[in-house]
Amino acid sequence: MALARQEYLAPWWTYWLHSFPHVDLSFQAVDGAFRPEDAGYQQSLIFLACLSVVGLGISLLVLAVYLSCLCCCRREEERHDACCVTWAAVVTGLILCSAVGVGFYGNSETNDGVYQLTYSLYNGNHTLGGIDRLVTGSLDSMQKGVQEHLARLEEIFSTRRDYLQTLTFMQQMTGNIVRELTSLPDLGAMKVDLGAFADKLAYVEYYRWLTYLLLLILDLAICLVACLGLAKQSRWLLITIMVFGILTLILSWASLGAGTATAVGASDFCVSPDKFIVNHTQDFLSADIAHYYLYCTQSQVNPFQQPLTLFQRSLTTMQIQVQGLLQFSLPIFPTAERDLLGIQRILNSTEFNLHQLTALLDCRSLHKDYLDALMGMCYDGVEGLLYLCLFSLLAGSAFCALLCAVPHAWTLMANSRDKEYDDIDEEDPFNPQTRRMAPYNPNRANIHSFCSYSSSLGSQNSLHPSPQTASNAPTSEYMNQSMLFGGNPRYENVPLIGRGSPPPSIYPQTFKNSKWCRKTSRLCHPPHLICPWAL
Repeated sequence: MALARQEYLAPWWTYWLHSFPHVDLSFQAVDGAFRPEDAGYQQSLIFLACLSVVGLGISLLVLAVYLSCLCCCRREEERHDACCVTWAAVVTGLILCSAVGVGFYGNSETNDGVYQLTYSLYNGNHTLGGIDRLVTGSLDSMQKGVQEHLARLEEIFSTRRDYLQTLTFMQQMTGNIVRELTSLPDLGAMKVDLGAFADKLAYVEYYRWLTYLLLLILDLAICLVACLGLAKQSRWLLITIMVFGILTLILSWASLGAGTATAVGASDFCVSPDKFIVNHTQDFLSADIAHYYLYCTQSQVNPFQQPLTLFQRSLTTMQIQVQGLLQFSLPIFPTAERDLLGIQRILNSTEFNLHQLTALLDCRSLHKDYLDALMGMCYDGVEGLLYLCLFSLLAGSAFCALLCAVPHAWTLMANSRDKEYDDIDEEDPFNPQTRRMAPYNPNRANIHSFCSYSSSLGSQNSLHPSPQTASNAPTSEYMNQSMLFGGNPRYENVPLIGRGSPPPSIYPQTFKNSKWCRKTSRLCHPPHLICPWAL
Protein backbone atom coordinates (compact mmCIF):
# COMPACT_ATOMS: atom_id res chain seq x y z
CA MET A 1 0.00 0.00 0.00
CA ALA A 2 0.98 3.60 -0.49
CA LEU A 3 0.64 4.35 3.21
CA ALA A 4 2.98 1.60 4.36
CA ARG A 5 6.01 3.86 4.47
CA GLN A 6 7.25 4.96 7.85
CA GLU A 7 7.29 8.70 7.21
CA TYR A 8 3.52 9.12 7.11
CA LEU A 9 0.70 7.07 8.58
CA ALA A 10 -2.80 8.44 8.58
CA PRO A 11 -4.17 8.93 12.13
CA TRP A 12 -6.98 6.75 13.37
CA TRP A 13 -9.56 9.53 13.40
CA THR A 14 -9.16 10.01 9.65
CA TYR A 15 -10.04 6.33 9.11
CA TRP A 16 -13.03 6.77 11.44
CA LEU A 17 -14.27 9.81 9.53
CA HIS A 18 -13.55 8.11 6.21
CA SER A 19 -15.88 5.27 7.25
CA PHE A 20 -18.86 7.66 7.45
CA PRO A 21 -21.53 6.75 4.88
CA HIS A 22 -21.15 8.66 1.63
CA VAL A 23 -24.63 9.16 0.21
CA ASP A 24 -25.65 11.62 -2.47
CA LEU A 25 -28.84 13.67 -2.44
CA SER A 26 -30.74 10.87 -4.18
CA PHE A 27 -29.80 8.52 -1.31
CA GLN A 28 -27.44 6.46 -3.48
CA ALA A 29 -24.14 5.19 -2.08
CA VAL A 30 -21.04 6.97 -3.39
CA ASP A 31 -17.40 5.89 -3.39
CA GLY A 32 -15.51 7.43 -0.47
CA ALA A 33 -12.38 8.21 -2.50
CA PHE A 34 -11.46 11.89 -2.49
CA ARG A 35 -12.77 13.30 -5.76
CA PRO A 36 -13.63 16.98 -5.23
CA GLU A 37 -14.43 17.54 -8.91
CA ASP A 38 -17.03 14.74 -8.99
CA ALA A 39 -20.65 15.84 -8.57
CA GLY A 40 -21.67 12.69 -6.68
CA TYR A 41 -18.87 13.11 -4.17
CA GLN A 42 -19.80 16.77 -3.66
CA GLN A 43 -23.39 15.75 -2.99
CA SER A 44 -22.22 13.23 -0.37
CA LEU A 45 -20.50 16.02 1.56
CA ILE A 46 -23.56 18.25 1.20
CA PHE A 47 -25.68 15.38 2.53
CA LEU A 48 -23.49 15.20 5.65
CA ALA A 49 -23.85 18.94 6.13
CA CYS A 50 -27.63 18.67 5.76
CA LEU A 51 -27.80 16.24 8.68
CA SER A 52 -27.12 19.17 10.97
CA VAL A 53 -30.15 20.94 9.47
CA VAL A 54 -32.23 17.94 10.54
CA GLY A 55 -30.76 18.21 14.03
CA LEU A 56 -31.58 21.91 14.11
CA GLY A 57 -35.16 21.22 13.06
CA ILE A 58 -35.56 18.58 15.78
CA SER A 59 -34.14 20.97 18.39
CA LEU A 60 -36.50 23.78 17.40
CA LEU A 61 -39.45 21.37 17.35
CA VAL A 62 -38.63 20.11 20.84
CA LEU A 63 -38.32 23.69 22.07
CA ALA A 64 -41.65 24.62 20.51
CA VAL A 65 -43.42 21.64 22.08
CA TYR A 66 -41.83 22.32 25.45
CA LEU A 67 -42.81 25.99 25.44
CA SER A 68 -46.34 25.10 24.38
CA CYS A 69 -46.65 22.63 27.25
CA LEU A 70 -45.21 25.20 29.61
CA CYS A 71 -47.77 27.81 28.55
CA CYS A 72 -50.71 25.41 28.70
CA CYS A 73 -49.84 23.53 31.89
CA ARG A 74 -49.23 25.99 34.69
CA ARG A 75 -47.84 24.47 37.84
CA GLU A 76 -47.74 26.03 41.27
CA GLU A 77 -44.67 24.22 42.57
CA GLU A 78 -42.60 27.39 42.51
CA ARG A 79 -39.98 26.15 44.92
CA HIS A 80 -39.34 23.11 42.79
CA ASP A 81 -39.29 25.24 39.61
CA ALA A 82 -36.86 27.71 41.16
CA CYS A 83 -34.54 24.85 42.08
CA CYS A 84 -34.75 23.45 38.56
CA VAL A 85 -34.05 26.84 36.98
CA THR A 86 -31.05 27.36 39.25
CA TRP A 87 -29.53 23.98 38.48
CA ALA A 88 -30.32 24.33 34.79
CA ALA A 89 -28.53 27.69 34.72
CA VAL A 90 -25.53 26.28 36.57
CA VAL A 91 -25.24 23.19 34.36
CA THR A 92 -25.80 25.25 31.21
CA GLY A 93 -23.10 27.70 32.24
CA LEU A 94 -20.62 24.92 32.94
CA ILE A 95 -21.37 23.14 29.66
CA LEU A 96 -21.16 26.38 27.70
CA CYS A 97 -17.87 27.41 29.33
CA SER A 98 -16.45 23.95 28.61
CA ALA A 99 -17.69 24.20 25.02
CA VAL A 100 -16.04 27.60 24.59
CA GLY A 101 -12.76 26.22 25.93
CA VAL A 102 -12.94 23.27 23.56
CA GLY A 103 -13.79 25.64 20.73
CA PHE A 104 -10.81 27.89 21.38
CA TYR A 105 -8.49 24.87 21.42
CA GLY A 106 -10.01 23.41 18.25
CA ASN A 107 -9.87 26.75 16.46
CA SER A 108 -6.21 27.15 17.37
CA GLU A 109 -5.35 23.59 16.32
CA THR A 110 -7.12 23.98 13.00
CA ASN A 111 -5.38 27.26 12.35
CA ASP A 112 -1.99 25.72 13.18
CA GLY A 113 -2.65 22.81 10.84
CA VAL A 114 -3.76 25.01 7.98
CA TYR A 115 -0.81 27.34 8.55
CA GLN A 116 1.60 24.40 8.36
CA LEU A 117 -0.16 23.20 5.21
CA THR A 118 0.03 26.59 3.49
CA TYR A 119 3.63 27.09 4.63
CA SER A 120 4.61 23.75 3.10
CA LEU A 121 2.73 24.56 -0.08
CA TYR A 122 4.53 27.88 -0.36
CA ASN A 123 7.86 26.14 0.20
CA GLY A 124 7.06 23.57 -2.48
CA ASN A 125 5.89 26.34 -4.77
CA HIS A 126 9.19 28.18 -4.17
CA THR A 127 11.14 25.03 -5.04
CA LEU A 128 9.15 24.45 -8.21
CA GLY A 129 9.49 28.10 -9.10
CA GLY A 130 13.28 27.86 -8.65
CA ILE A 131 13.41 24.83 -10.94
CA ASP A 132 11.33 26.60 -13.55
CA ARG A 133 13.49 29.74 -13.42
CA LEU A 134 16.72 27.77 -13.72
CA VAL A 135 15.48 25.74 -16.68
CA THR A 136 14.06 28.79 -18.44
CA GLY A 137 17.19 30.87 -17.81
CA SER A 138 19.54 28.12 -19.04
CA LEU A 139 17.46 27.57 -22.16
CA ASP A 140 17.43 31.28 -22.95
CA SER A 141 21.17 31.56 -22.44
CA MET A 142 22.00 28.58 -24.63
CA GLN A 143 19.51 29.33 -27.39
CA LYS A 144 20.14 33.07 -27.70
CA GLY A 145 23.42 34.02 -26.08
CA VAL A 146 25.57 31.11 -27.25
CA GLN A 147 24.04 31.05 -30.73
CA GLU A 148 24.74 34.75 -31.27
CA HIS A 149 28.39 34.36 -30.26
CA LEU A 150 28.78 31.29 -32.45
CA ALA A 151 27.31 33.12 -35.45
CA ARG A 152 29.84 35.95 -35.13
CA LEU A 153 32.71 33.49 -34.64
CA GLU A 154 31.75 31.75 -37.88
CA GLU A 155 32.28 35.03 -39.70
CA ILE A 156 35.62 35.57 -37.98
CA PHE A 157 36.86 32.00 -38.57
CA SER A 158 35.55 31.79 -42.12
CA THR A 159 39.05 31.26 -43.52
CA ARG A 160 39.96 28.46 -41.11
CA ARG A 161 38.19 25.17 -41.78
CA ASP A 162 39.37 23.45 -38.55
CA TYR A 163 38.02 26.25 -36.39
CA LEU A 164 34.71 26.08 -38.22
CA GLN A 165 34.48 22.37 -37.45
CA THR A 166 35.03 23.16 -33.77
CA LEU A 167 32.21 25.72 -33.91
CA THR A 168 29.94 23.14 -35.58
CA PHE A 169 30.70 20.65 -32.81
CA MET A 170 29.89 23.31 -30.20
CA GLN A 171 26.56 23.95 -31.89
CA GLN A 172 25.78 20.25 -31.60
CA MET A 173 26.60 20.34 -27.88
CA THR A 174 24.37 23.38 -27.48
CA GLY A 175 21.57 21.49 -29.19
CA ASN A 176 22.09 18.57 -26.81
CA ILE A 177 21.85 20.85 -23.79
CA VAL A 178 18.70 22.48 -25.12
CA ARG A 179 17.17 19.07 -25.81
CA GLU A 180 17.99 17.77 -22.33
CA LEU A 181 16.60 20.90 -20.67
CA THR A 182 13.44 20.63 -22.75
CA SER A 183 13.02 16.99 -21.74
CA LEU A 184 12.75 17.99 -18.09
CA PRO A 185 9.12 18.00 -16.88
CA ASP A 186 7.20 21.22 -17.17
CA LEU A 187 6.55 22.02 -13.53
CA GLY A 188 5.06 25.42 -14.27
CA ALA A 189 1.49 24.13 -14.22
CA MET A 190 2.06 22.39 -10.90
CA LYS A 191 3.64 25.57 -9.53
CA VAL A 192 0.65 27.64 -10.57
CA ASP A 193 -1.76 25.13 -8.98
CA LEU A 194 0.14 25.08 -5.68
CA GLY A 195 0.42 28.86 -5.48
CA ALA A 196 -3.25 29.49 -6.30
CA PHE A 197 -4.40 26.78 -3.91
CA ALA A 198 -2.21 28.11 -1.08
CA ASP A 199 -3.50 31.67 -1.58
CA LYS A 200 -7.12 30.54 -1.63
CA LEU A 201 -6.62 28.32 1.39
CA ALA A 202 -4.99 31.12 3.40
CA TYR A 203 -7.84 33.47 2.46
CA VAL A 204 -10.55 30.99 3.49
CA GLU A 205 -8.73 30.05 6.68
CA TYR A 206 -8.47 33.65 7.82
CA TYR A 207 -12.22 34.21 7.61
CA ARG A 208 -12.96 30.75 9.04
CA TRP A 209 -10.77 31.50 12.07
CA LEU A 210 -12.34 34.94 12.50
CA THR A 211 -15.88 33.56 12.21
CA TYR A 212 -15.30 30.91 14.85
CA LEU A 213 -13.62 33.44 17.10
CA LEU A 214 -16.63 35.76 16.91
CA LEU A 215 -18.97 32.80 17.52
CA LEU A 216 -17.01 31.81 20.61
CA ILE A 217 -17.08 35.36 21.94
CA LEU A 218 -20.82 35.55 21.25
CA ASP A 219 -21.46 32.32 23.16
CA LEU A 220 -19.43 33.55 26.10
CA ALA A 221 -21.19 36.92 26.08
CA ILE A 222 -24.63 35.25 26.02
CA CYS A 223 -23.62 33.08 28.97
CA LEU A 224 -22.57 36.16 30.97
CA VAL A 225 -25.72 38.07 30.01
CA ALA A 226 -27.83 35.06 31.04
CA CYS A 227 -26.20 35.00 34.47
CA LEU A 228 -26.71 38.75 34.80
CA GLY A 229 -30.35 38.54 33.70
CA LEU A 230 -31.15 35.78 36.18
CA ALA A 231 -29.34 37.61 38.98
CA LYS A 232 -30.99 40.97 38.27
CA GLN A 233 -34.34 39.39 37.30
CA SER A 234 -34.46 41.62 34.25
CA ARG A 235 -37.07 40.76 31.66
CA TRP A 236 -35.35 42.73 28.91
CA LEU A 237 -32.18 40.72 29.42
CA LEU A 238 -34.18 37.51 29.26
CA ILE A 239 -35.77 38.61 25.99
CA THR A 240 -32.29 39.39 24.63
CA ILE A 241 -31.09 35.98 25.74
CA MET A 242 -34.01 34.27 23.98
CA VAL A 243 -33.38 36.10 20.68
CA PHE A 244 -29.62 35.65 20.62
CA GLY A 245 -29.92 32.14 22.04
CA ILE A 246 -32.03 31.02 19.08
CA LEU A 247 -29.62 32.75 16.68
CA THR A 248 -26.60 31.11 18.28
CA LEU A 249 -28.37 27.74 18.30
CA ILE A 250 -28.82 28.03 14.53
CA LEU A 251 -25.18 29.07 14.09
CA SER A 252 -23.98 26.18 16.25
CA TRP A 253 -25.82 23.59 14.18
CA ALA A 254 -24.66 25.26 10.95
CA SER A 255 -21.03 25.19 12.11
CA LEU A 256 -21.48 21.54 13.09
CA GLY A 257 -22.62 20.65 9.58
CA ALA A 258 -19.84 22.62 7.89
CA GLY A 259 -17.19 21.20 10.23
CA THR A 260 -18.39 17.63 9.75
CA ALA A 261 -18.40 17.88 5.96
CA THR A 262 -14.95 19.49 5.91
CA ALA A 263 -13.50 16.93 8.32
CA VAL A 264 -14.86 13.99 6.32
CA GLY A 265 -13.57 15.43 3.03
CA ALA A 266 -10.12 16.08 4.52
CA SER A 267 -10.06 12.56 5.98
CA ASP A 268 -10.91 11.05 2.61
CA PHE A 269 -7.83 12.77 1.22
CA CYS A 270 -5.62 11.89 4.21
CA VAL A 271 -6.40 8.18 3.98
CA SER A 272 -5.06 7.95 0.42
CA PRO A 273 -3.26 11.17 -0.58
CA ASP A 274 -0.81 9.55 -3.03
CA LYS A 275 -3.50 8.18 -5.28
CA PHE A 276 -5.20 11.55 -5.59
CA ILE A 277 -1.95 13.38 -6.38
CA VAL A 278 -0.88 10.83 -9.01
CA ASN A 279 -4.28 11.08 -10.72
CA HIS A 280 -4.31 14.86 -10.47
CA THR A 281 -0.81 15.36 -11.96
CA GLN A 282 -0.88 12.74 -14.69
CA ASP A 283 -1.40 15.39 -17.38
CA PHE A 284 2.04 16.96 -16.91
CA LEU A 285 3.96 14.46 -14.75
CA SER A 286 4.71 10.83 -15.48
CA ALA A 287 3.92 8.18 -12.89
CA ASP A 288 7.57 7.44 -12.11
CA ILE A 289 8.34 11.12 -11.41
CA ALA A 290 5.28 11.43 -9.16
CA HIS A 291 6.22 8.29 -7.22
CA TYR A 292 9.81 9.51 -6.92
CA TYR A 293 8.69 12.63 -5.05
CA LEU A 294 5.88 10.97 -3.11
CA TYR A 295 8.00 8.16 -1.63
CA CYS A 296 11.63 9.29 -2.03
CA THR A 297 13.22 5.98 -1.06
CA GLN A 298 16.81 4.98 -1.63
CA SER A 299 15.76 2.14 -3.88
CA GLN A 300 14.21 4.54 -6.36
CA VAL A 301 16.28 5.89 -9.22
CA ASN A 302 16.25 9.60 -9.91
CA PRO A 303 14.33 10.00 -13.20
CA PHE A 304 16.34 13.15 -13.96
CA GLN A 305 19.72 11.48 -13.56
CA GLN A 306 20.26 10.73 -17.26
CA PRO A 307 19.27 14.16 -18.67
CA LEU A 308 21.31 15.92 -16.01
CA THR A 309 24.34 13.72 -16.78
CA LEU A 310 24.11 14.45 -20.51
CA PHE A 311 23.70 18.11 -19.69
CA GLN A 312 26.84 18.06 -17.61
CA ARG A 313 28.88 16.20 -20.25
CA SER A 314 27.82 18.51 -23.06
CA LEU A 315 28.60 21.53 -20.97
CA THR A 316 32.06 20.22 -20.04
CA THR A 317 32.83 19.43 -23.67
CA MET A 318 31.89 22.95 -24.73
CA GLN A 319 34.10 24.45 -22.05
CA ILE A 320 37.05 22.38 -23.27
CA GLN A 321 36.48 23.54 -26.85
CA VAL A 322 36.30 27.18 -25.82
CA GLN A 323 39.54 26.85 -23.86
CA GLY A 324 41.27 25.43 -26.96
CA LEU A 325 40.02 28.23 -29.17
CA LEU A 326 41.16 30.84 -26.65
CA GLN A 327 44.60 29.28 -26.60
CA PHE A 328 45.21 28.76 -30.33
CA SER A 329 42.97 31.18 -32.23
CA LEU A 330 43.59 34.43 -30.44
CA PRO A 331 47.13 34.97 -31.83
CA ILE A 332 45.65 34.71 -35.31
CA PHE A 333 42.18 36.21 -34.77
CA PRO A 334 42.39 38.65 -31.84
CA THR A 335 38.86 39.98 -32.59
CA ALA A 336 37.38 36.60 -31.57
CA GLU A 337 38.37 37.12 -27.93
CA ARG A 338 35.19 38.99 -26.93
CA ASP A 339 32.86 36.32 -28.31
CA LEU A 340 34.88 33.43 -26.89
CA LEU A 341 34.94 35.05 -23.44
CA GLY A 342 31.20 35.67 -23.73
CA ILE A 343 30.58 32.00 -24.46
CA GLN A 344 32.79 31.06 -21.53
CA ARG A 345 30.81 33.30 -19.13
CA ILE A 346 27.54 31.80 -20.33
CA LEU A 347 28.88 28.25 -19.86
CA ASN A 348 30.10 29.06 -16.34
CA SER A 349 26.76 30.53 -15.31
CA THR A 350 24.96 27.58 -16.90
CA GLU A 351 27.15 25.17 -14.94
CA PHE A 352 26.26 27.00 -11.74
CA ASN A 353 22.57 26.73 -12.67
CA LEU A 354 23.09 23.03 -13.33
CA HIS A 355 24.34 22.44 -9.78
CA GLN A 356 21.41 24.34 -8.34
CA LEU A 357 18.99 22.51 -10.59
CA THR A 358 20.40 19.14 -9.51
CA ALA A 359 19.88 20.05 -5.86
CA LEU A 360 16.34 21.29 -6.42
CA LEU A 361 15.32 18.27 -8.50
CA ASP A 362 16.35 15.94 -5.71
CA CYS A 363 13.32 14.42 -4.02
CA ARG A 364 14.27 15.22 -0.43
CA SER A 365 13.23 18.87 -0.48
CA LEU A 366 9.82 18.42 -2.09
CA HIS A 367 9.15 15.20 -0.17
CA LYS A 368 9.76 16.98 3.13
CA ASP A 369 7.33 19.72 2.16
CA TYR A 370 4.83 17.07 1.15
CA LEU A 371 5.09 15.28 4.50
CA ASP A 372 4.85 18.55 6.44
CA ALA A 373 1.70 19.44 4.53
CA LEU A 374 0.16 16.04 5.29
CA MET A 375 1.07 16.28 8.96
CA GLY A 376 -0.41 19.75 9.28
CA MET A 377 -3.61 18.88 7.45
CA CYS A 378 -4.32 15.35 8.67
CA TYR A 379 -3.11 15.63 12.25
CA ASP A 380 -3.56 19.18 13.52
CA GLY A 381 -6.15 20.31 10.98
CA VAL A 382 -8.57 17.38 11.15
CA GLU A 383 -8.11 17.06 14.91
CA GLY A 384 -8.98 20.74 15.34
CA LEU A 385 -12.07 20.26 13.18
CA LEU A 386 -13.18 17.41 15.44
CA TYR A 387 -12.84 19.68 18.48
CA LEU A 388 -14.81 22.37 16.69
CA CYS A 389 -17.56 19.84 15.94
CA LEU A 390 -17.59 18.90 19.62
CA PHE A 391 -17.83 22.58 20.53
CA SER A 392 -20.78 23.05 18.20
CA LEU A 393 -22.56 20.01 19.65
CA LEU A 394 -22.00 21.11 23.26
CA ALA A 395 -22.99 24.69 22.51
CA GLY A 396 -26.17 23.54 20.77
CA SER A 397 -27.11 21.35 23.73
CA ALA A 398 -26.33 24.12 26.21
CA PHE A 399 -28.43 26.66 24.36
CA CYS A 400 -31.33 24.20 24.15
CA ALA A 401 -31.21 23.85 27.94
CA LEU A 402 -30.88 27.62 28.32
CA LEU A 403 -33.88 28.31 26.09
CA CYS A 404 -35.88 25.82 28.16
CA ALA A 405 -34.86 27.45 31.45
CA VAL A 406 -35.51 31.07 30.46
CA PRO A 407 -39.34 30.72 30.25
CA HIS A 408 -39.34 29.12 33.71
CA ALA A 409 -37.33 32.05 35.03
CA TRP A 410 -39.77 34.45 33.36
CA THR A 411 -42.74 32.71 35.00
CA LEU A 412 -41.09 32.68 38.41
CA MET A 413 -40.24 36.35 38.13
CA ALA A 414 -43.84 37.17 37.20
CA ASN A 415 -45.24 35.08 40.07
CA SER A 416 -42.83 36.52 42.60
CA ARG A 417 -43.70 40.05 41.56
CA ASP A 418 -47.43 39.34 41.74
CA LYS A 419 -46.99 37.82 45.18
CA GLU A 420 -45.04 40.84 46.33
CA TYR A 421 -47.79 43.15 45.15
CA ASP A 422 -50.43 40.95 46.81
CA ASP A 423 -48.55 40.91 50.08
CA ILE A 424 -48.18 44.70 50.12
CA ASP A 425 -50.82 46.35 52.31
CA GLU A 426 -50.98 49.81 50.83
CA GLU A 427 -52.58 51.16 53.98
CA ASP A 428 -50.15 49.52 56.35
CA PRO A 429 -47.55 52.10 57.44
CA PHE A 430 -45.36 49.42 58.94
CA ASN A 431 -44.76 47.71 55.54
CA PRO A 432 -41.41 48.68 54.00
CA GLN A 433 -42.88 48.45 50.49
CA THR A 434 -45.42 51.09 51.42
CA ARG A 435 -42.71 53.34 52.81
CA ARG A 436 -40.89 53.07 49.47
CA MET A 437 -44.09 54.00 47.64
CA ALA A 438 -44.77 56.95 49.95
CA PRO A 439 -42.79 59.63 48.06
CA TYR A 440 -45.05 59.15 45.04
CA ASN A 441 -48.30 59.74 46.97
CA PRO A 442 -48.44 62.85 49.14
CA ASN A 443 -51.65 61.82 50.87
CA ARG A 444 -50.17 58.47 51.76
CA ALA A 445 -47.12 60.24 53.10
CA ASN A 446 -49.31 62.30 55.35
CA ILE A 447 -51.08 59.19 56.55
CA HIS A 448 -47.82 57.51 57.44
CA SER A 449 -46.41 60.50 59.25
CA PHE A 450 -49.64 60.85 61.06
CA CYS A 451 -49.64 57.23 62.02
CA SER A 452 -46.14 57.47 63.35
CA TYR A 453 -46.94 60.46 65.50
CA SER A 454 -50.25 59.13 66.71
CA SER A 455 -48.83 55.76 67.56
CA SER A 456 -46.11 57.31 69.62
CA LEU A 457 -48.62 59.59 71.20
CA GLY A 458 -50.88 56.74 72.12
CA SER A 459 -48.02 54.93 73.72
CA GLN A 460 -47.01 57.96 75.69
CA ASN A 461 -50.54 58.48 76.91
CA SER A 462 -50.80 54.90 77.96
CA LEU A 463 -47.55 55.12 79.89
CA HIS A 464 -48.19 58.58 81.39
CA PRO A 465 -51.89 59.21 81.74
CA SER A 466 -52.74 62.88 81.67
CA PRO A 467 -55.20 64.58 83.99
CA GLN A 468 -58.84 65.00 83.05
CA THR A 469 -58.02 66.83 79.85
CA ALA A 470 -60.68 69.27 78.75
CA SER A 471 -61.23 71.14 82.02
CA ASN A 472 -57.48 71.72 82.51
CA ALA A 473 -56.65 72.92 78.96
CA PRO A 474 -56.16 76.65 78.54
CA THR A 475 -58.97 78.64 76.97
CA SER A 476 -56.86 79.75 74.01
CA GLU A 477 -55.91 76.17 73.13
CA TYR A 478 -59.53 75.10 73.46
CA MET A 479 -60.63 77.83 71.10
CA ASN A 480 -57.94 76.91 68.63
CA GLN A 481 -58.99 73.29 68.75
CA SER A 482 -62.60 74.22 68.21
CA MET A 483 -61.69 76.30 65.19
CA LEU A 484 -59.45 73.61 63.71
CA PHE A 485 -61.90 70.75 64.07
CA GLY A 486 -64.90 72.67 62.86
CA GLY A 487 -66.64 72.74 66.20
CA ASN A 488 -67.00 68.99 66.39
CA PRO A 489 -67.20 68.12 70.13
CA ARG A 490 -65.60 64.72 69.53
CA TYR A 491 -62.22 66.35 68.79
CA GLU A 492 -62.15 68.91 71.56
CA ASN A 493 -59.92 66.89 73.88
CA VAL A 494 -57.25 65.91 71.34
CA PRO A 495 -53.93 66.86 72.99
CA LEU A 496 -51.90 67.15 69.71
CA ILE A 497 -51.74 70.95 69.68
CA GLY A 498 -50.40 71.03 73.13
CA ARG A 499 -47.42 68.97 72.04
CA GLY A 500 -46.40 71.45 69.36
CA SER A 501 -47.57 69.49 66.34
CA PRO A 502 -50.33 70.52 63.95
CA PRO A 503 -53.31 68.23 63.53
CA PRO A 504 -53.53 66.07 60.39
CA SER A 505 -55.28 67.66 57.46
CA ILE A 506 -57.35 64.60 56.57
CA TYR A 507 -60.91 63.57 57.02
CA PRO A 508 -61.95 60.83 59.40
CA GLN A 509 -63.87 59.01 56.67
CA THR A 510 -60.55 58.03 55.12
CA PHE A 511 -59.93 55.56 57.90
CA LYS A 512 -63.29 53.85 58.07
CA ASN A 513 -63.08 50.06 58.19
CA SER A 514 -59.33 50.14 57.34
CA LYS A 515 -56.77 47.62 58.51
CA TRP A 516 -54.59 50.44 59.73
CA CYS A 517 -57.28 51.57 62.13
CA ARG A 518 -57.73 48.11 63.50
CA LYS A 519 -54.00 47.80 64.09
CA THR A 520 -53.44 51.19 65.62
CA SER A 521 -56.55 50.91 67.77
CA ARG A 522 -54.85 48.15 69.69
CA LEU A 523 -51.71 50.23 70.19
CA CYS A 524 -53.10 53.67 70.96
CA HIS A 525 -54.74 54.62 74.25
CA PRO A 526 -57.38 55.80 74.28
CA PRO A 527 -58.38 54.33 70.89
CA HIS A 528 -60.66 57.20 69.90
CA LEU A 529 -57.61 59.47 69.66
CA ILE A 530 -56.67 57.74 66.43
CA CYS A 531 -59.83 56.07 65.16
CA PRO A 532 -62.76 57.49 67.07
CA TRP A 533 -65.31 55.51 65.03
CA ALA A 534 -63.63 52.25 66.10
CA LEU A 535 -65.28 52.56 69.53
